[in-house]
Amino acid sequence: MAKEALEAELVVEDEAERSWTKRLGPGLITGAADDDPSGIATYSQAGAQFGYGLLWTMLLTYPLMVAIQMISARMGRVTGRGLATNLRRHYPAQVLYGAVMVLLVANTINIAADLAAMGAAAKLVLGGPVQMYVALFGTVTLLLQVFVPYERYARFLKWMTLVLLAYVAIAFVVPVDWKAVGLSVVKPHIELSGHYLTTVVAVLGTTISPYLFFWQASQEVEEIRSEPAQEALLKAPRQARGQFRRIHLDTWVGMAMSNGVAFFIILAAAATLHVHHISVTTSADAANALKPIAGPFAFLLFSLGIVGTGLLALPVLAGSAAYAAAGTMKWPNSLALQVNLAKQFYAVIAIAILGGIVLTFAHFDPIEALYWSAVVNGLAAVPIMVLVMLMAARHDIMGDFVVTGLLRWVGWIATGVMALAAVGMFWPA
Repeated sequence: MAKEALEAELVVEDEAERSWTKRLGPGLITGAADDDPSGIATYSQAGAQFGYGLLWTMLLTYPLMVAIQMISARMGRVTGRGLATNLRRHYPAQVLYGAVMVLLVANTINIAADLAAMGAAAKLVLGGPVQMYVALFGTVTLLLQVFVPYERYARFLKWMTLVLLAYVAIAFVVPVDWKAVGLSVVKPHIELSGHYLTTVVAVLGTTISPYLFFWQASQEVEEIRSEPAQEALLKAPRQARGQFRRIHLDTWVGMAMSNGVAFFIILAAAATLHVHHISVTTSADAANALKPIAGPFAFLLFSLGIVGTGLLALPVLAGSAAYAAAGTMKWPNSLALQVNLAKQFYAVIAIAILGGIVLTFAHFDPIEALYWSAVVNGLAAVPIMVLVMLMAARHDIMGDFVVTGLLRWVGWIATGVMALAAVGMFWPA
C-alpha cells in the first residue's frame, strides 16, 4: 500500500510539472475574473480622467497581487481547506462572521453592478430592454454553475479568459502615443490632489479584492477533490514541489493577465476619451464613447468584452460567497457535488445572483453601487489579508509549509498598501 501511495504521489507531481497548460487553472481564472465590468468601469474612468498618468499602478499592484493570491492558494493546497474553514478553526467566531458578512454584501452589490453593466452593453449592441439581458445573464450563470459538472465548468471558465484579449486588441486599433506611455510608466507624474488619490484608491480596491482570496484557495481544494491521487500537502508532502511550481506559474500568469488587461483598458481610454476630454462613469459609457472616436470595431470589441468578462466574473463572485458561507457554517461545499448533497452551498450562490438581479430591477444607481462595492471591498480586504498572513505563518496550520522569506515580506507589504488605500478612501476629493 505504501509503495502504491508513493507511486500515485509521484504521478501527481509528474503531471503537475509535465504540461504547462494543465498547470494553469485557479490562478488564471481568478486573475481574469478580477477584470469584471465594474473593474472595467474603474479603469476606464482612470484613463479618461488622467490619461496615461495611472498606468504605473498596474506595475505596483502586480507583485502585491501575486503574493497575496499565491499565499491564499498555498493555504488551500497545504491544508485541503478553504480560507473560511481555516478561519473558523483557528479564530473567534465573531471575527469570521464579520468578515464573511461583509464579503456577502460586497459580492452581491458587485454582482448587481456587473449585471447592470452587462445589460447596458448588450443593449448598445443588440437593442432591447436592459432588464431582459440582466435576467438572462443572471439566470444562465446560475444554471451553469449549479448543473454543469465542475471539471467541465472549470474548463469553460478557463477558455472564457480569452475574451480579455479584446481589450489588448483595442490598443492596436486606436492611435496610441507609445512614447508618452513609456514615459508615464518609467517616470510617472503623481499628483497629491484628493481626486487623483481617490482614483488611485479605487484602482487598488478594484484590483485586490477579498473575494479573489477565498475563490483561489477554494479552487485549490476543488483541484484536490477532482483527482483521487491528490491530497492536501500536509498529508502528502512529496507532492509539494510539483504543486508549488504549478501554483507559482498559475498565479504569476493569471495575475499578469489581470493587470495586463487592466493596463490596456486604461491605455485605450487614455488614448481616446482623455484626448477628446470625454468623461465616463460606467463601462457602457466608455464603450459608447469609443464608437465615434475609434470606430465601430473598437466599440464592438469593448462592448462584447464587458459581457464576456461579466460571464466570467459572476460565478467567481457568487462562488466565493458560497465557499465563505459554507466554510463558516460547516456545510458541504463543492461545485463538484450535486445540488441535493450541498443544498445550502448552492442556495448561497442562488441568493447572491438573484439578489443582484433584484437590485438592478429596483433601479438602483449603478455608479453608487460601484462606489460602495469598491469601498466595502477595500475596507474588508485589510483585516482579511492580516488574518491570511497570520495563518500562513502558523506551524499548527501550515506545518512545514509556513510562508517565509520574500513571499511573506511582499504579502505584508501588500497588506500595508491596502491599509493605506482604505484610509485614502476617506480623503476629501
